[in-house]
Amino acid sequence: MDWKLELVPVPVTDVDRAKHFYVDQVGFNADHDHQVSPELRFVQLTPKGSACSIVLGTGITEMAPGSQKGLQIVVDDAAAAREELLSRGVGASEVDVQPWGRFVYFSDPDGNTWALQQLPARDSF
Repeated sequence: MDWKLELVPVPVTDVDRAKHFYVDQVGFNADHDHQVSPELRFVQLTPKGSACSIVLGTGITEMAPGSQKGLQIVVDDAAAAREELLSRGVGASEVDVQPWGRFVYFSDPDGNTWALQQLPARDSF
């Protein structure tokens, strides 16, 4: 039986600002934006090529805005991904080279943090 992680909540203070950041700056796809009721808004966004999405909104999670730390996305080229973020106005760290991969770090306007990881070549394991 497969168990597939498909949706991760990201707590934010301003849903529209966060949606703009993730879609227009980071480059996620906007899948859904439904205002179910005054207390419930569901915004689903997916990183390019990912099977797992994030959800922003109101009435989605009890986590404090900015408390989601260390979400990680695998990319083919950490340096190229960093340059793409910078060109879109996203503050990103320098490339951090580790034996287990090359990493670039950034955060959203609320302080939720992300890591982009370029996996090391298979022959280096």
